[in-house]
Amino acid sequence: MSNEKMFGIMKELKIGKFVLIDDVPCKIVSIETSAPGKHGAAKMRVVGIGVFNGEKRTILKPSDADCEVPNIERKSGQIISIAENNAQVMDAASFEVFEITMPEEFKSDASAGKQIDYMETMGKRIVTRVY
Repeated sequence: MSNEKMFGIMKELKIGKFVLIDDVPCKIVSIETSAPGKHGAAKMRVVGIGVFNGEKRTILKPSDADCEVPNIERKSGQIISIAENNAQVMDAASFEVFEITMPEEFKSDASAGKQIDYMETMGKRIVTRVY
C-alpha cells in the first residue's frame, strides 16, 4: 500500500469517520468545537477510539489546522482454518493467505469455510464481521 496516510482539515472531520491520533488510527466518537476567540480560530477537541487496541485518544487543534487521516481499506476473505485465537484467511480478491487474530466477539461464529470482512490500514488488519 503506497498511500497509508492522507491529509485533511480538522473542521471536515465527522463522528464515525477515522483520524490518526498519535499515529494510531482511531474512529471518531465525539467532536467539541469552541467559539473563535478574540485573537484566534475556533478550537476543536476530537475524541477517538483506537481501531486496533480500543484506547481512547484525544486531539486538540484549531479548526483550520491540518490533520492526518488513515487510508482504510475494507476487504473480505474466507476462513481456511482456526487455531486458538488466530484464523488463517484467504483474501477474496488477491487470494493472499495470511493469519489474523480473531476478536473475542467473533470466536463463537468463526469456523473454516465462513466469510469475514476485515479492515486493513498501516500494515495491520482487524476482523469486522463473520458471516
